[in-house]
Amino acid sequence: MGNVFKILRADEWANAIRGGTFKGSAIDHKDGFIHLSAAHQVRETAARHFAGQGDLVLVAFPEENLNGLRWEASRGGDLFPHVYGEISVTAARWIKRLPLAGGVHLFPEETGI
Repeated sequence: MGNVFKILRADEWANAIRGGTFKGSAIDHKDGFIHLSAAHQVRETAARHFAGQGDLVLVAFPEENLNGLRWEASRGGDLFPHVYGEISVTAARWIKRLPLAGGVHLFPEETGI
């Protein structure tokens, strides 16, 4: 089992830390689950859903730390990880800033993404 990833605004993660759990972004609430990405999907997720947005963080969660994790078909039939419920902030393996340079998100080298 590996990591799955969530891209979100830094203030959303700060709010989650204060409350102890991440309850989802606006799109997550609309769809009824927390959208996550596998390592091979996260760059496209950033480009497609967060284009030009600054002040983002990338949070890595080990799959085994997530209750209610399901892999479900989405873009082009690819399976995406979704969590039904909340995610404890203690489930995170690491959190990294996701800066913009020339309108493109820069993924920190140490993430291996």
